[in-house]
Amino acid sequence: MYNILMTNLETVPGRPIVKHIGLVQGSTVRAKHVGRDIMAGLKNIVGGELRGYTELLNDARQEAVTRMLDEAQQRGANAVVNVRFSTSSVTAGASELYCYGTAVVVE
Repeated sequence: MYNILMTNLETVPGRPIVKHIGLVQGSTVRAKHVGRDIMAGLKNIVGGELRGYTELLNDARQEAVTRMLDEAQQRGANAVVNVRFSTSSVTAGASELYCYGTAVVVE
């Protein structure tokens, strides 16, 4: 478990930044599962949440965040500010989920 604050704000309210460390990032590339594709195809007919894809994206976000926090911890940060997410298609059926932010030390 991490003892690192993470926020999408540019600062941590009430905690002045005393050291700027720099960009930290984490990413993962995930491919679709055939079984999930079949269920998603059926859901497209009747409507509703595509739970298989929801789980896939949640897992990907968590892994990307974990990798970003690993880097922040290794570089001596106790907070990551201005956290953002991005996605891109790597190839047909596979996408990258990218998480990045600025590692800092706050009081």
